[in-house]
Amino acid sequence: MFNFVLIPDHWRLRRIWLVGCGAMGGALLGRWLDSGLPVEAVTVVDPAPTGLPKGFTGAVVPDAISACGPAADPTLMVLGIKPQLLPQLAPGLGRLLRPPPLIVSMLAGVRTNTLGAFFPGAPVIRIVPNTPARIGRGVTALYANGAADEDVKATEWLMEAAGTTLWLEDESKFDAVTAVSGSGPAFLFRFIEALAGAAESAGLEPELAQKLALETVAGAAELAQQSDVSPAVLRQQVTSPNGTTQAGLDMLDGDGLLSSLLRSTVRAAAERSRALATQADGLADSASKRDIAKAS
Repeated sequence: MFNFVLIPDHWRLRRIWLVGCGAMGGALLGRWLDSGLPVEAVTVVDPAPTGLPKGFTGAVVPDAISACGPAADPTLMVLGIKPQLLPQLAPGLGRLLRPPPLIVSMLAGVRTNTLGAFFPGAPVIRIVPNTPARIGRGVTALYANGAADEDVKATEWLMEAAGTTLWLEDESKFDAVTAVSGSGPAFLFRFIEALAGAAESAGLEPELAQKLALETVAGAAELAQQSDVSPAVLRQQVTSPNGTTQAGLDMLDGDGLLSSLLRSTVRAAAERSRALATQADGLADSASKRDIAKAS
């Protein structure tokens, strides 16, 4: 079992706000607590949290104003809300929190420069985790824009509780990362669904079909991870000429259909990530103009 060692006296980890606690936020929170983060170090800011870990006894408040207090200002704030909610929440948070905390954002498509515009003066680190974090088997891509080494270390400690971490040097790669590792689990879950459905149509009982599909995918993924050869070689090892596997592969990937489908799938997700980034940039510009107008 993964054993995460937390350095408890790191000042950035003393008061964490988790703003938005859905499936992904809840998965990360569960890993932090399982890995030794004191429950009193976390305040969940969400009017209707759906992803709270079972038995969570920490503070849950509906909004930032309820969370604020002389001793409660966060040292680190994780953003797990929907990107379109950022313009509604960020201006108020930015005015309330002084000094600004480290911002760790998992908002799909929202760039660090945009986050910096919403939270002036705050160091920003962007992350793209995925839901296998729930069992400590996630992979998280991270990008730091001008954050100090201590901020990087604090964020890395938290995300290592969720699994593997990969730091990116080019933020533009986040759109592809989001499409592959961020959305990828859903694609794979859908494949398991479809494989089980196909097994049923071939004559298996639903429970047996589900178990065979799930265990086959889990075992194959584990073998691919532990093997010293590529997935292509592993595929070839299973495929006898003119055998059953070859017959299935001819249908699955005849004329490159599977590769073409997956390229289109990943491209669509990446394009949506870029569209969200453009939308967030526009919202940040609008918020900035409103602030200027109010000040004048």
